[in-house]
Amino acid sequence: MIEGVEIKKLKLIPDERGFLMEMLRCDDSVFDKFGQVYITGCKRGAAKGWHYHKEQDDHFVCVSGKTLVVLCDLKEDSSTYKEVNEFILEAPPCNQPKDDGPLAHEPILLKIPAYVAHGFTALDCDEARIVNIPTMPYNYDEPDELRFPWDSEEIPYKWPDFVKYGG
Repeated sequence: MIEGVEIKKLKLIPDERGFLMEMLRCDDSVFDKFGQVYITGCKRGAAKGWHYHKEQDDHFVCVSGKTLVVLCDLKEDSSTYKEVNEFILEAPPCNQPKDDGPLAHEPILLKIPAYVAHGFTALDCDEARIVNIPTMPYNYDEPDELRFPWDSEEIPYKWPDFVKYGG
């Protein structure tokens, strides 16, 4: 796994009304600081990527659908430089059984550190939505966001064939 990337398994607490799931707490080991919270969506066939940050970390949780998140380490002094990792994030189901049996999937929070390029696409659904909790608020005058085209040759990754466009 890319140096600095962390996964937090999220605990789903179901009951007869639905469920509750905490995403990020200030006492979590993956928590550094709070910048803002936003939601982003991506339609099937599109890739949102690539971009990375020099200062902020991101914390992704899928809240609708299922998504393929792809990371590429761009830190030249990293032991995992140019390594690529794929993660499948899936939204929590509303009606999990009350017994202690295994869940269909385990929802996770994915921590993406600075200098790790990332992108995502909807997987097996029309649209996937991710809540991101970055460590810094977006700076409209000087964004901490560096971009590559979705099909850039600088990122050693080829999106699945169903991905036809990006941005």
